[in-house]
Formats: sequence, C-alpha cells, structure tokens
Amino acid sequence: MKTFLRIVILGPLAIVVVALAVVNNQIVTLVLDPFNPSAPFFSLAVPLYVVFFATLAVGVLIGGVGSWFGQGHVRRAARQSRREAARLKAEMERQRPPEGPETLALRGPGA
Repeated sequence: MKTFLRIVILGPLAIVVVALAVVNNQIVTLVLDPFNPSAPFFSLAVPLYVVFFATLAVGVLIGGVGSWFGQGHVRRAARQSRREAARLKAEMERQRPPEGPETLALRGPGA
C-alpha cells in the first residue's frame, strides 16, 4: 500500500518538477549585493529552476530545524521515560527471587 501511494503521489509530483525545470531553463542573474545592484560585488548567472529548487531546499531545511527545536520537549520526555523504564527494570530484576530447584518446588506444578 505504501508503494502504491508513493507512486500515485510522487510520480505526478516528479513529472511536474521535471516539467518546471525544462520550461524554466532561462539564465537569470542572481544579485547578492543589495547596496549596489547596478555593479554588484557578487552575482551568479544560473538557470531559473536552480533558484526555485535552492529556495525550496532552504525552506525545507529551515522548517526541519524549526520542527526539531519545537519538539525538544517530546525528545526530553522520551529520554526520561527510557531512563525510568531502565531503572524500574533493574529494580524488578533485583527483587526477583533466584531461579533454582528450591524455587521451582515452592511454586508448585504448572506455575
């Protein structure tokens, strides 16, 4: 089912992305000097689709970092729960009676 959904969703999305890249292949000058646009200190001549995809990648990266920081309390709670579970497991192991022939005899048959 997951494979089918990936094909149904990602297939058309990939076709649209490739179509956008083919249509928007004009060279544009990306000026990275806001103070002197007529004679910029640094500029790049790249296809327009590179600007689109780079912007998309930066947006995904910023969104991922924001999400990661926003879920810090969830990760902290999970770490505390794992530590508590390990502590309780160790305590349970310490309180468990030793397994031996005399312990089995005390439990009785079928226990």
